[in-house]
Amino acid sequence: MRLVTFDNCGSPTPGVRLGDRVHDLSWFAPSLELVVELMADGLDTPTGVERAPSLPLGEVTLLPPLLQPGKIVCVGLNYASHAAETGAQLPDFPVLFPRWPNSLVGHGGALVVPSVSEQLDYEGELVAVIGRGGRHIPRDAALGHVFGYSIFNDASVRDVQFRTSQFTPGKTFDGTGGFGPELVTADELPPGGAGLRLTTTVGEEVLQDATTDQMLFDVAHLVHLVSGVMTLDPGDVIVTGTPEGVGAARTPQRWLRPGETVEVTIEGIGTLRNAVVAEG
Repeated sequence: MRLVTFDNCGSPTPGVRLGDRVHDLSWFAPSLELVVELMADGLDTPTGVERAPSLPLGEVTLLPPLLQPGKIVCVGLNYASHAAETGAQLPDFPVLFPRWPNSLVGHGGALVVPSVSEQLDYEGELVAVIGRGGRHIPRDAALGHVFGYSIFNDASVRDVQFRTSQFTPGKTFDGTGGFGPELVTADELPPGGAGLRLTTTVGEEVLQDATTDQMLFDVAHLVHLVSGVMTLDPGDVIVTGTPEGVGAARTPQRWLRPGETVEVTIEGIGTLRNAVVAEG
């Protein structure tokens, strides 16, 4: 199942994409966060969605699939090739940092180059969304807690990020977290979203090209380790890290510029597309 949140006359509305139409799911639950919780708990499953009111996909404004995740846990340096290009040592434990919902941008929305910087970088990443919550989740049971997968562009304001040893300041500017276009339930993809090709392009330029099985900590391992730190709840988001090819590590460095369009494509999920604009 492919779930979305779309703008319905100014109201964020959950939906299901069937082919080239988006079917309204608000009769089932008022938000996609609640849809995830209900379906993950097995309390109910929406049936007859094909008979619900629908709109052509091309006429729908998509929002981030989850507008207010309780937690957005991002993982740094989770591909050996990316760690190498930055000169960082391989981590023994996932490098974790948060994002906030104010940073999220849906498919077709704009990534914002902030007025305080010209160094907005791209990072294409796989997202895992928690369905059943828990604490100290065993690794061999962890994938049973994953509801589905999506795509993220962890656009990073590098000069702000590198002013401190903490990643967070450069990682949660308003309008810098591309998320979408949809949430694909786990049954439609390989276990753990493994082996999926991930590419990031700007125009015709391919800037990142890798597969998700190159992650140092796979999805099951991440769910296990993160749940050892904090309780995971339905609708929480784990952004699993980016491969090599980021702009900061290139010579010359390659920043996103207003007027460009950046696309992150993950096999089996789709393409997240965002224009780049200047703040204001």
